[in-house]
Amino acid sequence: MAKIISRIAGGMGNQLFSYSAARRLALVNNAELILDDTSGFTRDYRFCRHYQLDHFNITSRKATKSERLEPLSRIRRFAKRAYNRRRPFEDRKYIQQKGVNFDHRLIKFKPRGTTYIEGYWQSEKYFLDVEQTLRADLRIIPPIDSPNLAIASAIQRRVAVAVHIRFFDAPQANETNNISKDYYIRSIAEMERFVPNAHYFIFSDRPNAARSQLKLPANRMTCISNNNGDINAYADLWLMSKCNHFIIANSTFSWWGAWLAETTNKCVITPRGEVHDGIMSWGFDGLLPDKWIKI
Repeated sequence: MAKIISRIAGGMGNQLFSYSAARRLALVNNAELILDDTSGFTRDYRFCRHYQLDHFNITSRKATKSERLEPLSRIRRFAKRAYNRRRPFEDRKYIQQKGVNFDHRLIKFKPRGTTYIEGYWQSEKYFLDVEQTLRADLRIIPPIDSPNLAIASAIQRRVAVAVHIRFFDAPQANETNNISKDYYIRSIAEMERFVPNAHYFIFSDRPNAARSQLKLPANRMTCISNNNGDINAYADLWLMSKCNHFIIANSTFSWWGAWLAETTNKCVITPRGEVHDGIMSWGFDGLLPDKWIKI
């Protein structure tokens, strides 16, 4: 049986993309999926991310040390990448994503033996044909603490709109990767036309700063501030996915919050494409589902 070893890295949203593309590739090719839950995090000194897929209904086994190319994994991985880049895509044993746009070659790839796959693969096109299997895999194991259960109950009693405000830079920075305040103003106006008088649940890494981005009366919004840090990100994602409609940030975290929600006729509003330093950093080919509203 062929084996696909997926190197998981990045924040929770990107981990979910990496898993989903590899899961589909393994499923349609009757291959075993193995998850490298270690090598993508050991040298993440900047963001200090950690593996977070244990919060989901995922049963794929973890890679052994030898499957992680240990010892000397950095050298061995570098050599495999360099060698395989010179080979035709269909013959590669180590596939490293190139660029961010949807790469149709991965859909047609037929693994033989053991194949390593590395990248974020940020598009539902990599796994949409196995959507129901993915949705079963990605059921979040719910938190059991009282604050989160109370918020979930409040969400379910309302027509709930999840709003994600992600601060990549300080809120008052002159040059920023943050989405503009104007985006949220226009998005709320659009959402009001779709679901008047909805209640807005605000998710943010800086809750206090997030409140100032929104022109909403206090009785129509609830700011979620109890799930601090990466270790509790799964709880925010679980709450977000319970909402009916979505205003997402330029963030794969809220992309997944919206995608995982199973509400009928959900409205998802997303930023359009963004270019930073000459590089398309959001809205690139394949990232945003056609049904989502781009503002």
